[in-house]
Amino acid sequence: MRLWTLIKLVVGAVVLGITVFTGLLVFHVKEKPLGGVFTQIVPLQQVDPPKIEKLPEADASLPDVDPGAKIFEKAGELIAVGDMVAARERLATVVATYPRSKAAPEARRILGEMNVDEVLSATHMQGKELHIVRSGNTFTGIAAKHHTTLDCIMHLNGLLDLQGLRPGEELVVMPLEFKVLIEPARKTLSVWDGKNFVKEYRLVSMDLAGLKTALQTKIVSKEGSSGDRPSTPGMKTYPESKKIFRLEKSSLQIRSVEYAMDGEIEDLSPGPGFHVAVEDAEELALLLRPGNEVEIRAAAP
Repeated sequence: MRLWTLIKLVVGAVVLGITVFTGLLVFHVKEKPLGGVFTQIVPLQQVDPPKIEKLPEADASLPDVDPGAKIFEKAGELIAVGDMVAARERLATVVATYPRSKAAPEARRILGEMNVDEVLSATHMQGKELHIVRSGNTFTGIAAKHHTTLDCIMHLNGLLDLQGLRPGEELVVMPLEFKVLIEPARKTLSVWDGKNFVKEYRLVSMDLAGLKTALQTKIVSKEGSSGDRPSTPGMKTYPESKKIFRLEKSSLQIRSVEYAMDGEIEDLSPGPGFHVAVEDAEELALLLRPGNEVEIRAAAP
């Protein structure tokens, strides 16, 4: 009996030893090398943890990403395949969202030409109305009713003079509710339809007459000047006259100036205000009317 008990004790001790050794061997493999006999039985290769390198500093010499330029490139591709609607949307995005993009000036130029072509087209009726002439109507009365000008009525209807209104006749009219933004620091004058850009014009010269702060004003009159004589739409002298827009509560004007052959301004005393090329003033005469709001930004940026 005593021999059997001794055998069981020996077997139990052996089992316990094997269990402990197996546990240590597992610890040696999975957790931490124990060295000694365990390393001889299961040699392990020491693997160093990966080093996390510090990211390189940004190279200041590399150009910044210009998303406006990318959108402009896409607009050019769309123009090339004749998708003018989608092209205009992308040009408008450049102008409105990325005004400081290197592509913004060219985007404004192209978009302005596209916009004005539509605005001044009698076949594109968006923003325009049809007026049915009634007995007693006059061109001046029609212009006042629709917040437009005689210039614009003549242009949209291909009229050479303001004669012969007939009852029942249809006239295309366009309310002129545009706003003008003048930025002396950028030397630009732009036309807006609410928050929508229409077109930008370059100021070839300006005389602020001491104005240093921003100014909110409006156009109070528009006329043509032929020498010392005023000229109005319908007069023979009007098409060749210099267009002048006078501003409220200010000596400032928006007017045209001509260039001499050497590039100098011919009119050496155009007066205080903002001076644009003759062809630009002619276009502005079709877009603007007395009553249009004018915002003049401060001269310093």
